[in-house]
Amino acid sequence: MALEDEIRQASEQFYAALTRAINGDPGPIMEVWSHGSDVTAMHPPGGRETGWEEVRASWEVAAQGMADGQVHLDDLVVVPLSDDVAYTLGTEHGQLKVGDETLGIDQRVTNIYRREEGEWKLVHHHTDQALGS
Repeated sequence: MALEDEIRQASEQFYAALTRAINGDPGPIMEVWSHGSDVTAMHPPGGRETGWEEVRASWEVAAQGMADGQVHLDDLVVVPLSDDVAYTLGTEHGQLKVGDETLGIDQRVTNIYRREEGEWKLVHHHTDQALGS
């Protein structure tokens, strides 16, 4: 399989796991992430999580507070930096429920992947509002 195809597959796995997480099941998201101390996340509500424990906790909190969601990625750009590191850019679209309120998802995203023991794992996830993009 070509390197770019491997990254696309890793991205698809992440978004399937993300959809499960925003429907209350954080298990799959834990499998697609690296568990290293160098992982980071910057979610739309703000803040910055550094290290696996903080990143893991952020996904667990998200899974507890959200429901009835789905998210998909459009305009995927894959940029391999080496045989073991790549990043992707795109726009996330979808919706989810927080409490009784349904929220739309329309945000830019950058994901960084690293190959670990033959598998591509997420090491950074950054989203922000797609204002005018």
